[in-house]
Amino acid sequence: MNTTPSGVASRLAAARVLDAVLHRGRSLKGEFANTLPKLEDPRDRALVEAICFAALRERARYAAALEAWIAKPLGRRDEPLRALLYAGFAQVDALKLPAHAAVDATVEAARALGRAHQAGMVNALLRRVLREGLPQAGPAQTWPQWLLDELRRDWPQHAETILAASAAPAPLWLRVNRARMDRDAYRRRLLEAGIEAVTHPLCADALRIDGSLSIAELPGFDEGWVSVQDASAQMVADLFAPAPGMHMLDACVAPGGKAAHLLEREPGLQLTAIEIDPRRLRRTVETLARLGVDAQATLKAADAVDLAAWWDGRPFDTVLIDAPCSATGIVRRQPDVLLHRREGDIDALVATQGRLLDALWATLASDGWLVYATCSILARENAQQIDAFLARTPDAVAEPLSEGFGHAAGAGRQRLPGEEGMDGFFYARLREQG
Repeated sequence: MNTTPSGVASRLAAARVLDAVLHRGRSLKGEFANTLPKLEDPRDRALVEAICFAALRERARYAAALEAWIAKPLGRRDEPLRALLYAGFAQVDALKLPAHAAVDATVEAARALGRAHQAGMVNALLRRVLREGLPQAGPAQTWPQWLLDELRRDWPQHAETILAASAAPAPLWLRVNRARMDRDAYRRRLLEAGIEAVTHPLCADALRIDGSLSIAELPGFDEGWVSVQDASAQMVADLFAPAPGMHMLDACVAPGGKAAHLLEREPGLQLTAIEIDPRRLRRTVETLARLGVDAQATLKAADAVDLAAWWDGRPFDTVLIDAPCSATGIVRRQPDVLLHRREGDIDALVATQGRLLDALWATLASDGWLVYATCSILARENAQQIDAFLARTPDAVAEPLSEGFGHAAGAGRQRLPGEEGMDGFFYARLREQG
């Protein structure tokens, strides 16, 4: 039987997540998925999330403090302790939790980690933060230099705004399932539960909540009334005009949010959805079933580029390539992107995106259209990728998109992080040139 007090258990959980992400290259999202269900109280789960996000966003400052304040640098054996200290700093610095609760629980967590001999140091360091504060640092210090250089080259007039927005907490965006619930009716349900939400003029199905909230607190989530999806991702559906019987391909479907959105808007859509990772495909199956839109979807585990493995030769009216990318537009939601991304990764991603475009263009009906989207803000993956495709594909032409999709970026549009409260996202829509 676990007798660890919940306050200590939540600090331990945060430290273990941070240790895995910071020191062992693990995904923050994956660690949350493994760790949070073990905490019974939703408030503890929310606290762990808040601590980890704050610690990763402020890690440059926290690392500088440890370097300045500890005579002997922490080594590899001390990595769990470093993670716990980051968690402690986040509580008293970024989250402004009551000092007695934050310090005492973090010190007890040090003992629970088998670091009783270092508990005094943890206490002293946290109390020093309370007395003196922490070294100041700009958001650029958490970005690897190669990525920072590329960002400033691509967006010289917007780079500092992007950095600041990427370091700020993101709002919670909901997508109301119009097949089961009217958006205004769901907003009233939220108000009845004491949750305030606002609509957005660009997103017909979206509600925005400022502040943190667990899925368990959302009315009707298990019944499929609502999903969590950023408004910039929801806007992909506006690039389509789904109609009954329309034959559509979602070539990189997992985790299924965009496919589900399109099916919510038009349950009569005939959707083929491809995902190369069978485990992620299973997640998509669960998503579509929860929302009650799985009947018209055919899901296949396959490499979308390998047409012979999955395509029956019947052309698609529309194709969506929600391409694998650097995720540089969603750093505020996945701050571990800045830890794990390597420069060579971008070259590999660009090559994969190009192969998807070339292969899937051949599956499109002559009067159909293809939508290319990423959650990246890098020109190599977005404007330059589409420009290169158009240059080598004489029968392809880009359709102009409205300013509502963001800044002009080559033949597409780019939403930058934080604009309209949304994530960074790129959109392009292509048709065959008649």
